[in-house]
Amino acid sequence: MARHHDEQAIALAGIFQSASLVEQIARRGMVAQNSFEASIASLFVSNPAVTEDVYGGVREMPYNLSLGLKQLQELVDKRASGINPDVMRYALTLIQLERKLSARPDMLEEIGRRLDQLEEKARYFAHTHDDTESGAQAPMPDPSIYTHANVIAGIAALYQDTLSTFSIRIQVAGDPRHLQNSENAARIRALLLAGIRAVILWRQVGGKRWHLFFFRSRVRPSLQKFQLGRP
Repeated sequence: MARHHDEQAIALAGIFQSASLVEQIARRGMVAQNSFEASIASLFVSNPAVTEDVYGGVREMPYNLSLGLKQLQELVDKRASGINPDVMRYALTLIQLERKLSARPDMLEEIGRRLDQLEEKARYFAHTHDDTESGAQAPMPDPSIYTHANVIAGIAALYQDTLSTFSIRIQVAGDPRHLQNSENAARIRALLLAGIRAVILWRQVGGKRWHLFFFRSRVRPSLQKFQLGRP
């Protein structure tokens, strides 16, 4: 059972990281690049061998998810002042939206199809085909290839065409100067889709809504194992 708790902690951290990054862009117009890249790249990991692979693998996951893990640690320690209410609102609404999406297999298929197309575009921009000899296995792509402006714009458009059509909408609060910037708006929508991907992962590893009422006891040992956010 402990392994399930580790996996659920990773997925919850993914949700809170996406929500935190949205809040940071909306309020300050900037985020840590490694966190942004890790969350966006998770959209393109469709068949991970282990849950950690969604966020860069066992070795890199604690670093790539450091922001989300820190948010979880603050919740576990009941440091309420450390959790921005907008971040909590975004995270809970993402969970609601995923429930709507799960009832639309046609939309899920459309999202998967368009993400495949965007991955091809990302690899084209990065010229990864030039780095692979004929017959050799393609190397793991650098997460930064998925944050090319054109790829982010494509992910944002995908979010608008799918999740934005539901009656439940995420109202992002922040500085109008940042929210009205087209690149920031695209990054926010892309991160919201990454948050949905994290919720899907959470469901896949056994996460359920009622778990949120008892999540402190479930994730505390996992967070200690990851050794992040500790005093």
